[in-house]
Amino acid sequence: MPTNLESMRPQSWQGIDDIVIVGGGLAGLFCALKLAPRPVTVLAAAPIGQGASSAWAQGGIAAAMSPGDSFDKHLADTVAAGAGLVEEKIARLMISEGPDRIHDLLAYGVPFDRDLEGHLLLSREAAHSERRIVRVAGDRAGGAIMEALIAAVRRTPSIRVMEGYVVEELIAEGRFVSGVIARPDAGQSTARVAFPARAVVLCSGGVGHLYAVTTNPAEARGTGVGMAAKAGAVIADPEFVQFHPTAIDIGQDPAPLATEALRGDGAVLVNRAGHRFMTDLHADAELAPRDIVARGVFAEVAAGRGAFLDCTKAIGKQFAEHFPTVYASCTAAGIDPAVQPIPVVPAVHYHMGGIAVDADGRSSLDGLWAAGEVTSSGVHGANRLASNSLLEAVVFAGRIADSIKGMLPESTLYEWPKAAGENDDLVTLEDSAELKELRRLMSTHAGVIRNEEGLKTLIRELARLDQERPRVRFSNIAATAKLIAVGALQRTESRGAQMRSDYPDTSDAWHRRTYLTLREADRIAAEIVG
Repeated sequence: MPTNLESMRPQSWQGIDDIVIVGGGLAGLFCALKLAPRPVTVLAAAPIGQGASSAWAQGGIAAAMSPGDSFDKHLADTVAAGAGLVEEKIARLMISEGPDRIHDLLAYGVPFDRDLEGHLLLSREAAHSERRIVRVAGDRAGGAIMEALIAAVRRTPSIRVMEGYVVEELIAEGRFVSGVIARPDAGQSTARVAFPARAVVLCSGGVGHLYAVTTNPAEARGTGVGMAAKAGAVIADPEFVQFHPTAIDIGQDPAPLATEALRGDGAVLVNRAGHRFMTDLHADAELAPRDIVARGVFAEVAAGRGAFLDCTKAIGKQFAEHFPTVYASCTAAGIDPAVQPIPVVPAVHYHMGGIAVDADGRSSLDGLWAAGEVTSSGVHGANRLASNSLLEAVVFAGRIADSIKGMLPESTLYEWPKAAGENDDLVTLEDSAELKELRRLMSTHAGVIRNEEGLKTLIRELARLDQERPRVRFSNIAATAKLIAVGALQRTESRGAQMRSDYPDTSDAWHRRTYLTLREADRIAAEIVG
C-alpha cells in the first residue's frame, strides 16, 4: 500500500527534493538533462547504463528524416503495426518531434552513423515503408546513446545520480504522489530511504523478467507499473506484451538479440530443413510486423522443426564489421553467423502496456509523471513498430521536462535523503524460487499464445505466490503480472501482440484500449480464485 508521508518523515526534515527521477535509462537521463539547471535526483538500481534496456537496443531510433520520407508515412506505418489501437494524435506528435530530438542527441555527442558526405545514414526495419532508422556502428545505437548521455549527466552539476538505490514504494497522500522510498546497496541494505519530492518521474523500464525468456536486463521486472498501480494509478493495455522473434537461442538469461536490422538487410528465417517459412505466412515475409513473425518462429520451434536466422547470403563476410554485437554473442557460443544460420526463439522484448499517461507524460495521479517503457501513451497500440521505443523515450522525456517547468515553481533546494525505517525484504530476487516460478508461469500461460484456462490458472497461481511471499518488492512484481494476466483474460480476441487460441479472430467490440486499476484487477482475480 502507499506509504503515508508523515510516518516516514524524520523530525529534523526541513525541505524536499525538487524532482526525483526513478530509472537511469534513456528516458530518465534525457529528462534530467532537459530539466537542467533545475535540481534533479536520479535514482538507479544499477550503475547508470548497466541496468537499462535502452543500453541494449541494437536497431536505433526511428525518425522521418530522409528526403523520400514524411511524418505521414511514419504515422501510417505506426498505425498499421498497432493493429487499430494507436492514438493517432499522440503518435503524430511523437513522430513530428522526432527529428528535433535526434538533433538534441547529436548535440549531446551521440555518434550516429553518417555517409561519406556527412548525412545521417538511415536503415530500414520490419514494417517500415522507408529507411528511417538512425543507427550507431550498425547495432550499437543503444549503448552509444547511453554513453553520450551518461557523460553529459556526469558534467551537469544540477543532476545528482544515486546508483544502487532500488525504489520500492511511492509516497502518496490521497491522489498526490510526493516522493519515493528506496533501498540502498543495490536493494540489500536493511535501511530504507525516503525521497520526498515536488515531482516524481517514473522511468523504470519494462517487464521482461516476468517471463522465462527475455532480451531485457534483470532490472526489467515491472516494478514501476506495480508501484504505480498500488498507489492507485490507471494502467493501460497491460495485456500487450511484445515478443521479439529473433532472440539468439543459446540458453543465456537474458537472451542475446539478433537485431531486426539483420532482416532489414536481407537475412531470412528458415527451419531445420532449410524451408523459408515466413513466405507462407505473410506477404512481407521476414519484414512482417513483429507479432506475426514471432508467432511464425514460435510455431516452428513448438513443432520441433527449429527456427534459424540465415544471414550467410545477405550479410556473409561483412557480418563482424556491420553487426559487431550480434557477431560477438554468436561467436561466444561457437556460432559463426557469416557461414552458419543462427538458432532463434521468440523472447519478451517490450511492453506496450503500462502507466496510462497523457501527451505530457502525466499519469492519473497528481505529482507523478512517467516516460519510456513503464508507460502506455497509446503511440504503440497493440504492437510496437520497430525502433519507435527509443523515439518515444526521448520525445516524452522532453515533454515531461517542459510540463514540470511550466507547472512547478523554480526551486533551489538540494536536500539529502532521510531514513525511512527498515524491513526484512532482503532475499535477492534473481535467486528466489518465487520469481523463477512466476517467470515460468507467465511464459506458459501469458506467452506468445494464450487461452482462458491457462490465464485463469495463472491468476490463481499468482495469488498463491503473493500470499506465500507478502513482501513489498515481490508484491510490486506480482501486481504487474496480475494486471497483464487479467488484461489478457478480459480481451476476448486476438489483436497485435495478444493471441488467444480460443478467440483467434479480431473483434470489433474490442476495437478500443484497455484501462485497468489494481483494485479492479484484484476484484476479478478474487472471483477466479474463489
